[in-house]
Amino acid sequence: MADLNPEKLNVIFHGSVESKIFKLPRKYTLTHSDSTGDLFLTISNDYDLKQISSFYTRFMRDEVLAEWQKKKDHYELHFYVHVSGGFVFGWASMRDRIFRSHLPLVFQTIIYGEKNLFDNLPQLKESPILVHFQSKNEKYNKTENFGKIKENQY
Repeated sequence: MADLNPEKLNVIFHGSVESKIFKLPRKYTLTHSDSTGDLFLTISNDYDLKQISSFYTRFMRDEVLAEWQKKKDHYELHFYVHVSGGFVFGWASMRDRIFRSHLPLVFQTIIYGEKNLFDNLPQLKESPILVHFQSKNEKYNKTENFGKIKENQY
């Protein structure tokens, strides 16, 4: 797993989302270019469907979606990855392994892309990270807790 290169990260704030103000809904769409290594992060009120609508992206299904959710007394950051089901490239076991190996970079990317928000509201770093591995295969269809955001700052 490579460390984040901030020069390769393209962050776009869309809709009514602001970099320093925390308001729900707040969602993330993360994609990448295999040829350049660039990362594309959209932070918005909704997922960036245009960003994930190309044939290649729909075939590979290697995008990562995330969103904040409010629970009774705290917030949680939920990530969603497509391990298997439908028309996608790769076996569930392979895709599960690849997603897991890249999760540290995914967490780094969101944390870096939201550095203004976390500087303004450091208490959000106490929020748990939950990753939803979505699969038609029950062995890989699960949700796992990856600790708090502050524990995932590499």
